Amino acid sequence: MPPLRNLSQNSPRFSGPTAPRKRYLHAKEQKVIGNKSDLFVKSSGFHPLTNSSVNQQLKSYEVEVKGTFDQIVPFLKRLSEIQHHQNFVPEAQQLALSELGFELPDHVLAKAWVRPLDMRALFAWCVFQAHKQASDRFFESDPLHGSEQSQETKTFQTFLSECGFHLLDVTPCADGRLAHTIAYVLRIPFSSVRRRSHAGALFDIENTVNRWVKTEHRRYREATPNSAQTPTRYLKVVTYHFSSVDPSHQGCAAHGSDDALAAAAGLQRLLDFRQSIENSFCCGASVDLLLIGLDTDTDAIRVHVPSADSEMDLDKWVCALDLYRETQSLSAIQATERIFHRVEASAPATPDSGMITFITRLISNNISQIDYVRELHNGPYPDAGHAERFIGVGIGFKEVHLRNLTYFSHLDTVEEGAPDLDVGVKIFTGLNLSRDLPIPVVIRFDYSGKVPGARDRAIADCHRVNEAIAVRYRDLVGDGLLHTYLTIRDRDQRVPAEVVGSSLDPSLKEVH
Repeated sequence: MPPLRNLSQNSPRFSGPTAPRKRYLHAKEQKVIGNKSDLFVKSSGFHPLTNSSVNQQLKSYEVEVKGTFDQIVPFLKRLSEIQHHQNFVPEAQQLALSELGFELPDHVLAKAWVRPLDMRALFAWCVFQAHKQASDRFFESDPLHGSEQSQETKTFQTFLSECGFHLLDVTPCADGRLAHTIAYVLRIPFSSVRRRSHAGALFDIENTVNRWVKTEHRRYREATPNSAQTPTRYLKVVTYHFSSVDPSHQGCAAHGSDDALAAAAGLQRLLDFRQSIENSFCCGASVDLLLIGLDTDTDAIRVHVPSADSEMDLDKWVCALDLYRETQSLSAIQATERIFHRVEASAPATPDSGMITFITRLISNNISQIDYVRELHNGPYPDAGHAERFIGVGIGFKEVHLRNLTYFSHLDTVEEGAPDLDVGVKIFTGLNLSRDLPIPVVIRFDYSGKVPGARDRAIADCHRVNEAIAVRYRDLVGDGLLHTYLTIRDRDQRVPAEVVGSSLDPSLKEVH
């Protein structure tokens, strides 16, 4: 066996590898018996590969951020009780600052004496401000330790290069239950990954080819991230999902909760991307493919290990939860070696050693996440279905790395992104509209500050998409059941997003 390249390092962000033979969480076969916690290992302690200190850091961040969103409804209920007080406006502002950390819009509060308080508008405002708080903190203090300058990012980039890859491009499903795939499930520094979420993980092939071209161009022109002469590859990953608790209803909506179909569609999209590169540039060898399944109830992954030429078997995978059980009584080094051998043995043909090492790292990291979910919830996640707080529309959202916080709809235009956006509105019909609460939509367009006029074009894109949303969902907007919040961000700098418009703040409607 080749050396494991420091897979069991003491870095606070990473641990080891991956690989099982059992078909443990196949959605067509899984039967939950007794308490849902039976899905997890019955153990009083943690796996030897689990990084408990990082788990605690991630828990603190998740609880704090989600806690602000979860306080909104209880806060508004208390606000409703005092809306007829003589000093309502200052009293409401003081209460908002003390409980949520931000003020409410005066122009909404000031109308409370002549009409019922507009709770729909206040709810959307609070969601937008909670998002802004989290976004500002993310870029200002790097709570997940994944910025370009962090030691964790530099360490992982070195590891990725040693595995034979110069860029990692991951497409998870747009489902909010996969929003934490990078920073939590796989424990990879977010700056080390090119992430674009799409419904059903069905990424746009043409756009991905263009991003591949830009990557290879930079290698030739700037030797970034390495020179074109270095024999490394572009690694494209698709992450589909399934449910072990309720496989028939809580799987991927884009594929009818059919995990076999989700996996097959993901693999076909990967193969089509590779074929596009080969047809256009005759260098398919510079692209490697990887297919990963994620159980949204336990966060355990299963990996379809590829051969050296990216051949994968949809009916064969290695399961992190099976490997957790198999290696929990071993030392960290022994567990890492066992995972490496299991991964290697599961490939349909001779695998690439760098790929095996990379997958081994992913599974080892995922073991920490398995313990994270088990400790935090004493079993699977209690929210087996959707529980997103807002819809994110446009291009960006580098700061969103928490499960069930955001439903993503990455798009340039509403027309081309309509299927993804419609899915999001359908999800929030159940989450919010059923409770007479509005759908909060954050529109984001990142731009390059190095390009003249880019900021103005990003603002124009925000308003263009905002107007298209208003037309497509005219009834919802007219009834105050869909509100928007327009933001832009210079992706060339580590700065928070800039607010450039809102359906709730007249002063921001025409800032450009």
